[in-house]
Amino acid sequence: MNDIIQTNQVENLIITIRNERVIMDSDVAAAYGVETKEINQAVKNNPDKFPEGYIFELNQDEKNEVVKNFDHLDKLKFSHAVPKAFTEKGLYMLATILKSPKATQTTIAIVETFAKMRDLSRSIAELSKKPGKERQNYLMQRSGEIISDILGSNLDISDTETDIEINFAMLKLKHKVHRKNRDGQIKAS
Repeated sequence: MNDIIQTNQVENLIITIRNERVIMDSDVAAAYGVETKEINQAVKNNPDKFPEGYIFELNQDEKNEVVKNFDHLDKLKFSHAVPKAFTEKGLYMLATILKSPKATQTTIAIVETFAKMRDLSRSIAELSKKPGKERQNYLMQRSGEIISDILGSNLDISDTETDIEINFAMLKLKHKVHRKNRDGQIKAS
């Protein structure tokens, strides 16, 4: 993998295990353009930088569940190594060890993605409290922008539309992004 990873690519790597948003060690390695054993060796050589809550090993049930639910992690099925999951804090700490220009750019993309996901969570949580109309409109627009940033592509955005429906215990979010490709054709995503 020679290209710098983009924010929307990072979002595809984040999964939830033990109620934590994590990225698997093999995905971290691919993002940084190194082998998984290099990532795990960096952790092993710096145990003081990875206290509890920064990285954890999956148990067999978790490994099976990850393989079952995430096609890109299918290669873990036959691995004898115990897969590790990096939390956001663990990824920040890993960035202090890996120093290449690609590592720096990858870390920036990872940090930006986690920050956007937190911002989106806060906006949705505030929307569920039924704020005033003006604040609600702002939060809906902001949520749409964040979603667009996370899921965006190289197409130019021509228009966005976000509908948020709040029921008693349920929040529904529908977001349309209209993009123009280089020929000027509009595509909804």
